[in-house]
Amino acid sequence: MHSFLATVQDPHSVITPIESGLLFPEILPVMLEKYEMSILEFVELIAHSSTSAELLERIRDPQIPAVRRISLLKLFRRCVSGVLDTEMARKIKVVSTASLVENYGSTFKLISKLREQFAHLDERSKSVLAVAMGENDYRGRSGYELTSRFFDWFSAKFVGQLTIEGPRGAGRDIELCSVIPSFTGACPCDFVIRNQVGNDVIAVGFARYDSTRGGSQSDDRTGGNSAKVYMIRDFCKPPMTPLRILFVADGPGLTHGDTWGEAVKLDGFWDDNVRVTTLKLSDERVTLSWLRSTT
Repeated sequence: MHSFLATVQDPHSVITPIESGLLFPEILPVMLEKYEMSILEFVELIAHSSTSAELLERIRDPQIPAVRRISLLKLFRRCVSGVLDTEMARKIKVVSTASLVENYGSTFKLISKLREQFAHLDERSKSVLAVAMGENDYRGRSGYELTSRFFDWFSAKFVGQLTIEGPRGAGRDIELCSVIPSFTGACPCDFVIRNQVGNDVIAVGFARYDSTRGGSQSDDRTGGNSAKVYMIRDFCKPPMTPLRILFVADGPGLTHGDTWGEAVKLDGFWDDNVRVTTLKLSDERVTLSWLRSTT
């Protein structure tokens, strides 16, 4: 087994810098414009609630549109109870407000304190709160941009020869069993590569942009990648032609010790049926001869 990545002396030299969001202070007016109406509505709800539990009940009222409700729940988590997960609390048909209050109500800030704090919000306070609400709004955008750029590069390079399919932005992953019916088990892929003539699947891929990575997050990511490789390898028993597995990995987080080490380990694995590439290395690593090889 030969790992091309093992020959890269400076991992940072093969990384594609993709901005993940706005910087301070440019982000302040953008977030304030986006969330000011939600903040003002939250202030009104506080004024008309006798307890923090009632405030939560008002926010989870089915009459409030889902998009507005999510913004208000973000505010509740940041201002009333940091343990009340927004994704869980938004599921008003699955989890009752009574259950949330019973189990997490002890962490709720008193309504009297909230009224005092929100009675006279100045513009600075609203801006800070808006930024806190939008702290995750740009999450995933670097990954979407990575996928989009790779798809554009791939389509231009292999026009008339190969096709690539999968979501460029937010969208459902492609379950391998949906394109190869004989495959069993769950193996969600980010993209699938086919021969244009015959439409047969010759490769599956996974794309990830890591703006930063380390610790347990790195362990989870690298372990998951290895599991996918072993699952696909176990499926491709002779005389079946092995599927190529392509990891399009990029971002400064890729250069972290454990994450880079796992990429080096996977690159070239399974008799070179597995390759790891960054955008900068695509021309060299993602070739027609490799994708169409039958060995």
